[in-house]
Amino acid sequence: MHNLWDRILRSNKEEESLSTFLQRIPVFSHLNQKDFHYIKTLIHTRTYDPGEIIFEQGDPGSGMYVIRSGHVTLFTRDSHNRREDLSVLGPGDFFGETTIATPAARVISASCNENCELLGLFRSDLFAVAERRPEIANRILLGLTSVISERLQNAILELRKHSISEESE
Repeated sequence: MHNLWDRILRSNKEEESLSTFLQRIPVFSHLNQKDFHYIKTLIHTRTYDPGEIIFEQGDPGSGMYVIRSGHVTLFTRDSHNRREDLSVLGPGDFFGETTIATPAARVISASCNENCELLGLFRSDLFAVAERRPEIANRILLGLTSVISERLQNAILELRKHSISEESE
């Protein structure tokens, strides 16, 4: 009987921590408490080993990942298959969000640097939410749009800086 209560209490703590964790992710910043109760049933948890590839450049994209623990390297490969690391992401960071609404090939690759726990939200899940609970899907898409807009603006500023520094050389 004691083990039964331990399992019940432990799973409740895990669920609470998942909601608390997701609340800090900008894509989910427009959700309320009831939304989190619903959305956590759609989140897919997956663990990866060090060096394991999450997806490769050119793979069909189907959704986004949030890093709950560990570190992920985003990288590209050139025409000679040489790897160029672009960024290392850690807990609370997310990637792959550009393919959640529209199918597209991945333009980068992602691999784990260490044991990682990733949370996935995929296009099929988002579409299911849009049918059953459109208000939640709208709030997720609003958060996603805000994030992509901010990243696009930052990329434009970086390109301008890079262009100006090349012109001055």
